[in-house]
Amino acid sequence: MELVSATKMRKSQQIALDSRPYSFAALELLANVSALEDLKKWNIPLFEVRKNIKRVLFVLVASDKGLAGAFNSSVFKKFAAHFSKWASLARPKGAGREDHIFLAIGEKANAYLQKQGYNIVKKFTQAGDFTTPEQVKPIIDFIVQGYLEKKWDRVIIISTHFRSALKQEPHVRRVLPIDFDHVADTIKQIIPERGKFAELIKEQNINFVPNRNPSAGSGLREYTIEPAPEKVLEKLAEHLFFMQIYHLILEANASEHSARRMAMKTASDNACDLGEKLNLQYNKSRQSRITTEIAEISAGAEAQS
Repeated sequence: MELVSATKMRKSQQIALDSRPYSFAALELLANVSALEDLKKWNIPLFEVRKNIKRVLFVLVASDKGLAGAFNSSVFKKFAAHFSKWASLARPKGAGREDHIFLAIGEKANAYLQKQGYNIVKKFTQAGDFTTPEQVKPIIDFIVQGYLEKKWDRVIIISTHFRSALKQEPHVRRVLPIDFDHVADTIKQIIPERGKFAELIKEQNINFVPNRNPSAGSGLREYTIEPAPEKVLEKLAEHLFFMQIYHLILEANASEHSARRMAMKTASDNACDLGEKLNLQYNKSRQSRITTEIAEISAGAEAQS
């Protein structure tokens, strides 16, 4: 199981790492678009910030299978801490009751939410060891369609981000409605601290987080959008949102396989240690029995003489 996990870990890590440059560029573009001054007058649904929040959709991303060490428990703890804090926040005056509904991605997420007695609106499972865009599309279509139909007014995703084979971090991200501040926070959270990509960012002095103040040296980019900005940006926003969620699930896959590989390695090491201890105990018991038999034979020989 350790060898199988190691193979899956390497493949899932490579897929997640290869998708990062495009995902970072997509997030940077999304941040720039969300800060356009004319965005409000175009009335693009995914950027619509609703004043009266009636329903919030929480999306919990976990695994379908167990034996993954602390992978699932860490994301569940992060969710529980965030949800309890969220529920305790004071509501603005005049705001009505806020309902919370939940979407489970993975069998373990579904089992956890059911155990807690939460209202699960839908579950998605069997996404595969290596998620493809075709597998993610139904999830994203469901989230976006529900938001457009005003079944929920805000979407928050709790998932695990891959840092390294030894480190995976659970994160909470508000993905809908799309706004500059939350996209910028997401970019800051997922930028790698080490590795080839991190070194390339430092060498090229790349900044994926645009600055709203042009005088600061890295202002927002200006775009000429033709023929109709609202139509172009509506489709562009859907694609960029798709890439954001797809990359997020790829990171969760890489984290899952890394955690499972470490869990299997720990189990293998523990089994080896246990085998050595049992072998030593067996040898001691065997040696003691041999010594006892030799003593009995010597005593019998002396008695006969």
